Amino acid sequence: MDLKDQLKNLFPDHVPEITEHHNNDQNDLWLQDDPIICKYEKRKGKPITILEGYTGATQDFKKLAKELKTALSVGGSFKDDKIIIQGDYREKIMEILKDKGFQVKRVGG
Repeated sequence: MDLKDQLKNLFPDHVPEITEHHNNDQNDLWLQDDPIICKYEKRKGKPITILEGYTGATQDFKKLAKELKTALSVGGSFKDDKIIIQGDYREKIMEILKDKGFQVKRVGG
């Protein structure tokens, strides 16, 4: 007997609500005309990837930063309207952003 059956026994009159789950986050973020710039730098000898050029709301850009860090399982930060990701993940980041509908431009080595 699973949990749903147990709950039906406890609450026979209850009718479960139908909720819709949206797995696609494309509608949550504002898509822009200009491409997001994806740069590679080294700071103190360690590689980092910098994303800049987003013209939407700051909250959306922070949300995008969190999604990228979670998807790549890396650290990073959001400072001065830039997303800083630890490591050289330009190809993966560009692929993720293109899947979300963003235009991305690669800059630097």
